[in-house]
Amino acid sequence: MSTTPFSEHDQQTLDALPDLAAVDLVLPDMNGLLRGKRIAPSALKKAFEDGVCLPMSLIASDVLGNTVEETGLGYDIGDEDRICKPIPGTLRPMPWSTRPMAQALITMEDGQGGRFAANPREILARLVQRFAERGLTPVVAVELEFYLLDAELDAAGRPRTSINPRTGRRNSSTQVYYLQDLEDYHGFIDAVSEACVAQRIPADTAVAEYSPGQFEINLKHRADAVAACDDAIFLKRTIKAVAERHGLLGSFMAKPFVEQSGSGTHIHVSVLDRDGRNLFACTQDAPCDALRHAVAGLQAGVDDCMLLFAPHANSYRRFVLNAFVPLNECWGFNNRTVALRIPHSDPANTRIEHRIAGADANPYLVTAAVLAGILDGLENPRDPGPPVVGNAYEQTEIRSPNWREAHARFLHSDFVARQFGEDFRRIFGAQKGKEIASFERLVTDVEYEWYLRPL
Repeated sequence: MSTTPFSEHDQQTLDALPDLAAVDLVLPDMNGLLRGKRIAPSALKKAFEDGVCLPMSLIASDVLGNTVEETGLGYDIGDEDRICKPIPGTLRPMPWSTRPMAQALITMEDGQGGRFAANPREILARLVQRFAERGLTPVVAVELEFYLLDAELDAAGRPRTSINPRTGRRNSSTQVYYLQDLEDYHGFIDAVSEACVAQRIPADTAVAEYSPGQFEINLKHRADAVAACDDAIFLKRTIKAVAERHGLLGSFMAKPFVEQSGSGTHIHVSVLDRDGRNLFACTQDAPCDALRHAVAGLQAGVDDCMLLFAPHANSYRRFVLNAFVPLNECWGFNNRTVALRIPHSDPANTRIEHRIAGADANPYLVTAAVLAGILDGLENPRDPGPPVVGNAYEQTEIRSPNWREAHARFLHSDFVARQFGEDFRRIFGAQKGKEIASFERLVTDVEYEWYLRPL
């Protein structure tokens, strides 16, 4: 009797694409960039059974795609290949493609038959397993903000706001939650919605955000944190691909414009016990201990994990006053000026919204850091301080994180080594160290403007 390596969902995808032209095998790297291979449909079954070979160094390539020798994954080991196998249940169509195509997430092995422990998806999977060992299940939803920009940059190579498809004018006004913006861009939004349905991505809400051409698409919560982040990876690819088909540039850059709001990744989390009850169930007037301890754990881990929440030079441009971006680790109920917001809900659905990360961050690593903080708080109870009522910017100490300090804190963090493993701390730290050094060597246009003639 013949067997198939495909899950029921994988087989349904194949059955719906009888004229399949090619399949993308997708490996999200530490920066969240999608690397991998495109294979013929005839090679798919073998790929599921035996895997495909990819350089181990890919997982820690820098943001420009260069091998980071400082990670020890390049020349030091002969730039070895590792087996990468598709993850059952992740085969999905690519509805934006002009020919029938599919895609599947793949995971990298470690050379001994196990999974590479520093792979961001595996980092998150291990955190989820630690919750399971305690009879707990984190329920996660991911919110992603992004810009729809003009596909053509200006003469200096800088981004421009997009031209409104309804009015024919370049966007310049801020109309947060403005329904007319959704109507004006309905062609793009409808295409994203249809692509999400085809891929089983549980997207349920779209809103116009706080800047011209900025939008947010929310994903439904899942009692599977890894799958919730898989959804975010697929959604990002969908938004960028559909935007390109509409003559736009979909960007998750944290801060494309100095004077406009940045884009964030917000992670919503609640935790269920063995009986399916929410540990955080409570009211604002009487916050329960589990919620308070989880918040305190998140507060304690913020500085150590800032490099995961803000991994790039541009990430730190987002942390400015009065832009609905957290500038410390304070918390509060129904308050968008805090870092750890408890959204308005009925008591049974109480959850934490972690608002620190940028849209440019890797969703697996952001969610892993959030879950690690919650677990640490539950295991080591402490006091988070009183929740902030009103404007947190006026009531708390304002701090402005920076890339180099975040990197140094990460490299020496016992919390990171304990929660994610020393290998991950070393590899991710080396990757970011190389990017910081490369960035700081650049001579910018501003330097020419300020110093070339006067000095």
